[in-house]
Amino acid sequence: MTVSDGFDVVVVGAGPSGLSAALTLGRSRRRVLLLDGGPPRNAPVGAAHGLLTRDGISPEDLKARALADLEPYAVHVRQEPAREVRSVAGRFCVRVGLEWLVTRRVLFATGVRDLLPNVAGLRERWGHGVYHCPYCDGWEHHGRALGIYGRGQSGHHLALTVRAWSDRVTLLSDGPSLLTPAQCLDLERVGVRVREQTIRALTGQEGVCVTFHGAPPLALDAVFIAPEQEQGSSLPAALGCGLNDRGRVTVDANGETSVPGVWAVGDMTGAPQYVVQAAAAGMQAATCINTSLIHEDVHALGAAFHKGELTE
Repeated sequence: MTVSDGFDVVVVGAGPSGLSAALTLGRSRRRVLLLDGGPPRNAPVGAAHGLLTRDGISPEDLKARALADLEPYAVHVRQEPAREVRSVAGRFCVRVGLEWLVTRRVLFATGVRDLLPNVAGLRERWGHGVYHCPYCDGWEHHGRALGIYGRGQSGHHLALTVRAWSDRVTLLSDGPSLLTPAQCLDLERVGVRVREQTIRALTGQEGVCVTFHGAPPLALDAVFIAPEQEQGSSLPAALGCGLNDRGRVTVDANGETSVPGVWAVGDMTGAPQYVVQAAAAGMQAATCINTSLIHEDVHALGAAFHKGELTE
């Protein structure tokens, strides 16, 4: 086993939160390793929206610019995922390939994976006709014919939300809608139609054509869906980080997990899933990590952040 010299922080994941954290830590004169395990979750979409001064930028371009921002600092980027993380004698060992790297702190920014329903043609249109966020892609389709794939409370909620972008909304429940009478009345009052027929496939070159079993097809401009999700990495759970009942990593107000010295940030914690908020959360976690390192370094020199005496 090869063990390399230590880092102050290893950031696992190079989405907006991980990149933002690496930038802040680099500017704090920390020795940082950023492990880039692959393309961002929003890679299939053509443009990221709602990001101040960068509205409409492609995810690929956004990531390239963020990586370029790291170049002046002591941030080492490796295009490899972390394979294993262990806690050893107050430090952490992170395996990358066959090499073990020692670090004082670990920041997980590994995101979540979308679990798309098994509907023919849906995955092929993910990010190009089928979307998960009206704040990201609603404007481009405002006033047009929109479908909501879902049922029960989540379908009801998303349909009422997307109604703010268009009054031509149809809820596609792909079987029984599982709506309560009150929810059905809600949708009726705002003009949302409900189609309970099972879906055969999503087709079409322009827009989305929804074909059903035993019912006429429905032409739509776009479909919005709130898919189930799972952790993008099994490493936090394997290290002992606590998870909530939705499978999200639990963190305190500073972003630290139940394992001291390990932070988690972004979508994986159940935070709002917007690029700008992920970046902000990454910076906040990085400042908290740096503060913990400052205190550790000061204490190692026999000093502390003592409060001054009150004077009248």
